[in-house]
Parts: sequence; structure tokens; C-alpha cells
Amino acid sequence: MKKTHWIAAAAFGVALCGAFSAIAAEPEDGGLDVVRVRKNFYMIAGAGGNIGVQIGSDGVVLVNSGAAAASDQVLAALKKLTDLPIRYIINVDAGAEFVGGNEKLSRAGYTIFTNALGNAAVVQAMTNGGGASILSHDSVLRSMSSNTRAAYPSGALPAEAFFTPRKALRMNDEGIEVLYQPAAHSNADSFVLFRASDVVVTGDVLDMTRFPVIDLANGGTIQGEIDALNRLIDLTIAPTPFIYKDVGTYVVPGHGRLSEQMEVVDYRDMVVLVRDVIAVLIKQRKRRDQIKAVRPALPDETRYGSQTGPWTTNAFVEAVYKSLNAARK
Repeated sequence: MKKTHWIAAAAFGVALCGAFSAIAAEPEDGGLDVVRVRKNFYMIAGAGGNIGVQIGSDGVVLVNSGAAAASDQVLAALKKLTDLPIRYIINVDAGAEFVGGNEKLSRAGYTIFTNALGNAAVVQAMTNGGGASILSHDSVLRSMSSNTRAAYPSGALPAEAFFTPRKALRMNDEGIEVLYQPAAHSNADSFVLFRASDVVVTGDVLDMTRFPVIDLANGGTIQGEIDALNRLIDLTIAPTPFIYKDVGTYVVPGHGRLSEQMEVVDYRDMVVLVRDVIAVLIKQRKRRDQIKAVRPALPDETRYGSQTGPWTTNAFVEAVYKSLNAARK
């Protein structure tokens, strides 16, 4: 083997080792996979929607709380990572698989707020009963409180809701930004950027297991979905020029494997391509059934498509069709 070829092969091997060691999963525990993303950052998969876990001297910050039925398993997994209490739960999606564990995980945590007056009523009213704070954009709170969503107890609802496009806080010596994404997968989507960890956590704006769910009934639109994916790409950084050292920014999707920038770009391109094909067919005055027959998502059906289940390929195509038609009116 020529020396130059040996050097290139060695560099490629180092790159692979670095990438795989960063995302190596802990052994499965009760159906959950705990993936170490960074030194003090983990992803818990298998509890419904993926959960981001930041750990530091201030305690634990969770992004998403998983499904209600998996709460005990999540708490057990967290106990293996740290004895520190949960301090914050940040909701970025109003779906039950992301917020169902809110109440139980919050009650298992401990508030960062003190009660200098020693009044028990103040604790109950101001600090979620002494539990961890639940933070979200106001759209999540409104969606969870609406009649179209499952009925949630008061202890599961976000106690800290913000109205602005951006909410910033600092926990565990790290800047954290919660960034609202309007009318994307739904009307209640946000991203959470952990600046020092270089990790972004999403809800179902990014779903690596299927075509994106465009929840028209709850304010989702295809253009908002694409805008949100573009924003997500802007938040990530590629590992150039030292590509063998790291993979750049990690992205924790709503469902599926841990991702990086180019995978988000590929996902965005796929969505844009399907949108554009359907838009052309609409201009040609094709009916909905004719558009479905053309199979505009065919190139990616093997990877993201499904003929059964709650979100099929046809459901995705129909949602894009309806969203584009609504935008034209």
C-alpha cells in the first residue's frame, strides 16, 4: 500500500472511531436505549418521543418527558446516570409521546426556586408543588389545554410558558435557547439549542423514522415544516475543516437515531422535492387521487414510507396536497 493511501485510510478509520464512540449506546434497560451524546449530555430513546438529558452541577434538564407509560423506566434510567434532581423539563412538542411523562417526572424532581417565607401555599402555587419546572412556548400549553388533545392534569401542564420567539436560560454553566417554530409539524413546535454541548433537540419537525407528520388539524403546514428544517440546518455546524475529529453538531430528533447536519439536509431536501412535485401536479390541475397515483414520494418510500400505521405515505402526500391548496386560497 502506498504511503499516501495508508495515511488516508488511517484518517478515515480515526473518523469512524470518533463518530461511533460518540454515539455508543448503553445496554438496553427496560426497552430504553441511553445514548451518550456528549460528556454530560444523553439521549433516551424508546420512551415514546426521544428525550434529551443535560446533566451538571445545577441538576438535570430534560427536553421532552416521553410517554406517560414509560415514566418509571425513564426515572430508573436517569438514576443510573446521576443522583442529581430533575430541575427543568422543556416541552418542544405537544404530542402525548413527548409530554405524557410531565407530571410524574416533574414531581420526582425539585424546584430551583426557594420559598423564603416558608409558606406551603406559596410553594404549591409558585413552584409546581416543589417539583421540577415545566417550560414551553405558550403554544404547547394552549395545545395541551385544548379539547382536541388528551386531557392532562394541571401538574402536567407547563407552569412557565413564554410568548416570544426565543427563550434563553442558563443551566449547568451552559447557555440554552428555546426557539419557537410556527406552523411547522404543528402550531406547537420548538427547538432547544445547547450552546456548549453543541446539541439541538427537536420534536417531530425531524422524525428519522418516517415522512414528517404535517398535523393540519393542529396548525401544521408544509411550508412551515420546510422553514423549520432550514432553521434547524442553520443552527448546526459541520465538522469542517477537521472532519476526522468530530461530526459537528448533534441533532436529537423526535423519533429515530441521533443525527448530524448532512442528515438534516438530506431530510429537508426530500421534503422539498415532494412539495415541489405535488405543486407542479396541482398546477396541472391533477386531482388528489391522481397525485397519489403518481407516487410523488416514491424515491424515499423505502426509507421513510409506510402503507400501514398512524402515518402512511398516502397520508403524507395528502397532507402536502391540502396544505398547498390552502396556501393558494
